[in-house]
Amino acid sequence: MVAGAVGAVLGAIITYVWRFSEVKQETPLSPPPPTVPPGAEAVLSVLSSSAVLVDDTDLVVKASAPAIEMGIVRDDRLEPDALNALVRQVRRDGQVREADIAVPGRRGATTYIRARVAPLTSRLIVVLADDRTREQRVETIRRDFVANVSHELKTPIGALNLLAEAVSEARDDPDAVVRFSGRMLHESERLTRLVQQIIDLSRLQNDVLSEEAQAIKVGELVAEACEHSATDAEGKGIEIATSIEPDLFVHGDRAQLHAAVSNLVENAVTYSDEGSRVAVSAHLVGPDIRIAVADTGIGIPNDELERIFERFYRVDPARARATGGTGLGLSIVKHVAASNGGSVEVWSEPGHGSSFTLVLPAYHFEEETP
Repeated sequence: MVAGAVGAVLGAIITYVWRFSEVKQETPLSPPPPTVPPGAEAVLSVLSSSAVLVDDTDLVVKASAPAIEMGIVRDDRLEPDALNALVRQVRRDGQVREADIAVPGRRGATTYIRARVAPLTSRLIVVLADDRTREQRVETIRRDFVANVSHELKTPIGALNLLAEAVSEARDDPDAVVRFSGRMLHESERLTRLVQQIIDLSRLQNDVLSEEAQAIKVGELVAEACEHSATDAEGKGIEIATSIEPDLFVHGDRAQLHAAVSNLVENAVTYSDEGSRVAVSAHLVGPDIRIAVADTGIGIPNDELERIFERFYRVDPARARATGGTGLGLSIVKHVAASNGGSVEVWSEPGHGSSFTLVLPAYHFEEETP
């Protein structure tokens, strides 16, 4: 009886040991983490691209600081999913792949990268990423610019075609011919203004000071700009009041600065109510001259202020088309300011008006020495 009990206990122990051994055999030991080849870190550190090493479990082994700052590495994992999918494809077939990927930012801004993924060892994948956000933004601006130019040119050209047909059909009606020809003149002037502003913008794209820079008296510059809009102001009963500090000079391209100040005054007159007032002032504040144009017109909503300097952007497209606006004036002002070493500031409140200030470095004539 005792022998039977001992045999039963021994059998249970043997069965337990056998089963434990079987489980241990079925559960393989986890492989050691992959090692980075000698010299790989030194090579990756001198590359201009952001570099990341990913192991066979999609865990980031090494990552350069720019890669982390770019947002493609978070909590030892690659982001976004499109980049992870690219890594898995390379791991499956060993083929080098490239792709343009958008990386959502934590604060809403999107970063656009060009990713190149290749196998480094049997267990490591290398990811090289270049920031293409600026190039993407430039390409978007270029594409939008071409589309907008095509649309804006099509409007007056189409109007001219229709008016020409109307004049031809009304050749026996002198009053109709006069009316239609007047509208043709208006559309041709609008077309001429648009083309000229496009030319001006193309010359200002690099924000580089013109070779024709010279000393310019601010009083004369403002007087010419106000004279440019005097007829329109008179037609609406708008008073253009000026307050110019004497003997102020700036150094820059006269044609560019004239276009900038004229655009500001013209906009103020255009978007002001009849019988209102536009104030133009120029004063020396520290090292800068501040040329301000203020009106009491319709104003600009706060959420629109950041976009008003974009090309072809209009706060009120219907009113802009009715007044012949092209949506390029403020963009020209911004580029002129940058090209002449200055900046442009804006304040506005809907229903109370707007104030645009062109800030330019003051120019002082050097005293001649005998």
